[in-house]
Amino acid sequence: MADPKGFLKVTERELPPRRPVPVRIMDWKEVYEPGDSAVLRRQAGRCMDCGVPFCHQGCPLGNLIPEWNDLTWRGEGRAAIERLHATNNFPEFTGRLCPAPCESACVLGINQPAVTIKQVEVSIIDEAFAHGWVEPEPPGRLTGKTVAVVGSGPAGLAAAQQLTRAGHTVAVFERDDRIGGLLRYGIPDFKMEKRHLESRLRQMQDEGTRFRAGVEIGKDISWSDLRARYDAVVIATGSTVPRDLAIPGRDLAGVHFAMEYLIESNKAVAGDAVPNQITAEGKHVVVIGGGDTGADCIGTAHRHGALSVTNLAIGRRPPGERPEHQPWPMSPTIFEVQSAHEEGGERSYLASTVEFLANGAGEVRAIRVAETEFVDGRRVPKSGTEREIPADLVLIAMGFTGPEQAFIEEQLGAQFTERGNVRREDDYQTTAPGVFVAGDAGRGQSLIVWAIAEGRAAAAGVDRFLMGETQLPDPVRPTDVAIGLQPA
Repeated sequence: MADPKGFLKVTERELPPRRPVPVRIMDWKEVYEPGDSAVLRRQAGRCMDCGVPFCHQGCPLGNLIPEWNDLTWRGEGRAAIERLHATNNFPEFTGRLCPAPCESACVLGINQPAVTIKQVEVSIIDEAFAHGWVEPEPPGRLTGKTVAVVGSGPAGLAAAQQLTRAGHTVAVFERDDRIGGLLRYGIPDFKMEKRHLESRLRQMQDEGTRFRAGVEIGKDISWSDLRARYDAVVIATGSTVPRDLAIPGRDLAGVHFAMEYLIESNKAVAGDAVPNQITAEGKHVVVIGGGDTGADCIGTAHRHGALSVTNLAIGRRPPGERPEHQPWPMSPTIFEVQSAHEEGGERSYLASTVEFLANGAGEVRAIRVAETEFVDGRRVPKSGTEREIPADLVLIAMGFTGPEQAFIEEQLGAQFTERGNVRREDDYQTTAPGVFVAGDAGRGQSLIVWAIAEGRAAAAGVDRFLMGETQLPDPVRPTDVAIGLQPA
């Protein structure tokens, strides 16, 4: 454990300050100022001798949180990153992008603010990269077996790294022009600068993982051909089919899915030429959907120079504190102010979008919304409460319904569940022999920690399939559920 009396001496939760809003919306750099090492050690010292560390259960990866909190408090950074890497391939991603269900499960959180677990985590890995402690771990021998991983998001990368280290020859296929999946083109730089992704990819290449960008499996290479060429295949394509809003005016110019907007913006930030880029500059922007993707659109619109930004959520505003029906150690639904929300705009709850309204040129000029009412458990627009909101750009950020099915089903014969996810067994193998699935493609839209955990577990399943046994850690089964999260 860390300081035995730390949680008694330090009762306040301290995080690095965010850069001033007028400054940070002028660039795409991450929003946080560099942290103070003294503050970090003090906060790590609040990790208490709780007996049963519920933070382990809150984290699908099973991160050894009390151990690396203790090592951080003692100033033993190299030992801390070894314990962190024992369960998490990519703490530089999770430390920036995960909503931290571990903190909701922190025992200290019963009557005090939880330990700043996420901040300690990202500080450990940032220090490790800065000191050159993150080194390639190539296998001692090769098995002669080959594995194709399709998709280079967190699930695919985690599976690929584990399988490469087990001695298999692994090729990662990505249909985009660069490796990284949503880490590359779905996450704005103000949340995670791409240098962190590049550093990890260099390590993986030095370990022997091979990357094949710009190759779409199903079109450039059929799934059946891929399966014939490799001893095993891992589907890690994510949940990429966006949930649509089928209302009048949906086909108007200026109404887009959130990912169309974010992908083009991320490409432009990377220095690519993006013809006819969707931009919020000088426009009234409406973002439909109150989740993380919606917040990413809000922050991006501010940096583009939007005239106004309005965020609509169909449900009620969450409470400011943990509700009674979600007691510790569950992960509660509470009102959250992300960095993008600090930067301006209006957030509107109980807002049901009824229609997109056009100008004379076939472009969206406004949206009509009504107050949401609940009828027989359904959320419907309340008659007589309609109003208009000016909108030159509408971004639909209502989540995703599952992976793209056509080629997988036709060319592999893999089956899908009623929810539209790839069907799999406890070893992550699909109904097509030798084909495995990990992350959102099999689980449905979820958290980055679940993606990495499933990538690691699927790698163990693949290794066992190829070799008859495995030494790889096997953290979660497809049916496992962390505290407060929904079942797969």
